[in-house]
Amino acid sequence: MPHAKPAQESDLAALLALFRVSDVSAAAEGSAAEAIWSDILARDEFAVFVSAADGGIVATCMLITAPNLLRGGRRHGFLENVVTHPDHHGRGHGRAVVAAALAAAWARDCHHVLLQSGRRDPRVHRFYEACGFEPGLRIGYVARRPRETGKPDDLAQ
Repeated sequence: MPHAKPAQESDLAALLALFRVSDVSAAAEGSAAEAIWSDILARDEFAVFVSAADGGIVATCMLITAPNLLRGGRRHGFLENVVTHPDHHGRGHGRAVVAAALAAAWARDCHHVLLQSGRRDPRVHRFYEACGFEPGLRIGYVARRPRETGKPDDLAQ
């Protein structure tokens, strides 16, 4: 059975390799990725979970928690960057990282955990529902960053 654990500083290269082979938007690379990774690991409000197989990381997700004046002061949780290697879909690795993130959210006294998906594949949505997420409770909106002249757009979800 797959097991999830908190990501370590040494996991950056494996995470970037996972992102490159998965259907996700372009990842930061080089010194930018190293600086971002250090920033993520240094913050208590972020937690990244990974699941490994075949000598590498095959699934990951990030939990972001934020303080909240409403809901009796209980925190908000946001799940981001849920990624499983295409060769490991359906083997429990994605479920393991999401379960670890949800357990961490409840331990951090989150009222709820929000997740948005831009994927059209119904299997993705069935996966999230099987992990305990309920569709249709809220409506998601996205404000896109204004286009900057001379910079490429990130067209992926």
